[in-house]
Amino acid sequence: MAKNTLIIVEGPQGAGKSTFTNYLRENLASADLHRLTGIKDKSKTGLAKVTKRFKREMDYIKQGCSSDDPIMIYDRNFFTDEVYARLGYKEYSFAETYQSLLKTLDEMELNIYLVILYLEDTNLYKERLASRDKFEYQKFDVENSVNQQKEYLNLADEVEKQTNNIKVIRFANDTEEEFEGKVKEIFGQLFK
Repeated sequence: MAKNTLIIVEGPQGAGKSTFTNYLRENLASADLHRLTGIKDKSKTGLAKVTKRFKREMDYIKQGCSSDDPIMIYDRNFFTDEVYARLGYKEYSFAETYQSLLKTLDEMELNIYLVILYLEDTNLYKERLASRDKFEYQKFDVENSVNQQKEYLNLADEVEKQTNNIKVIRFANDTEEEFEGKVKEIFGQLFK
């Protein structure tokens, strides 16, 4: 029996995660889309909350991906919490929990893709963030997005070195014209 697939899409605010995950959901057969938002408690007590939450989420992924729905898509997961902690948005270090979760994920019997979205032209963040009208966990700011992008790309390098079962994809999401073709090139074998 073929392994089921888990796709986790990460990246800074304004990189196009919602657009990317919505496109996958509409085009992949039997895909289940999950959008995770951060826990508001950025204090040290928040660490216990977020650790518990992501351990439950890993259990859910194990169960969900072994069911009849062969594809699970996540718009953010524990990688966001690690990036935000590294950038000082949290009062605690998430590193120990992050390493444990990464090991758990890497050991799952799944085809796992970690997609890191970024913009080659970081000036596009200004345009994209200006059009936002929804509440977000971290305030919109071009400098924040650029700093997040750098940290996500660093994290991508680390994940490639530390894991055996997680395929890391760095996806430059600057232009709508190339978007569909690039996504089909990577995930076309999973399309309906």
